Amino acid sequence: MAKKQTKPKTDDPLNMALCSCATVRKAARIVTQMYETALQPTGLKAGQVTLLAVLSKQGNMPLTALADALVMDRTTLTRNLKPMLRDGFVRIDTEKDQRVRKVGLTAKGTRKIEEAYPLWAEVQSQLVDGLGVERWSGLIVDLNAAVDVARED
Repeated sequence: MAKKQTKPKTDDPLNMALCSCATVRKAARIVTQMYETALQPTGLKAGQVTLLAVLSKQGNMPLTALADALVMDRTTLTRNLKPMLRDGFVRIDTEKDQRVRKVGLTAKGTRKIEEAYPLWAEVQSQLVDGLGVERWSGLIVDLNAAVDVARED
């Protein structure tokens, strides 16, 4: 007979081990450190690789759509784009409607993401191998579900 699952007791304000926010942030910090250590030879941060990878896969995107894809407000995205604009990895084009700005990857940005990919893939493999494919897949599904739940609020 299957053991009945009970909801974790969350009425203890000091029990941070059960805090979704604290746990996700702790995991995000250590995983980000893994990627950033591996990516050091490229000069890119993990978030920059993510941004370049989204543009590489999706093509040119309106600033608002890119911010939404990254679950980031436009101000933060604009701030994160500045060094990549300066370094020539991305460009921002204005559409006929001057309010719409599209972000695109440059040839230099494409070369940079290609340089970063093998380093990213090495860390990705470490995580998948460490967790096992089934647990890793479940984690990705669960984290995306958490994003969806949080977006509903």
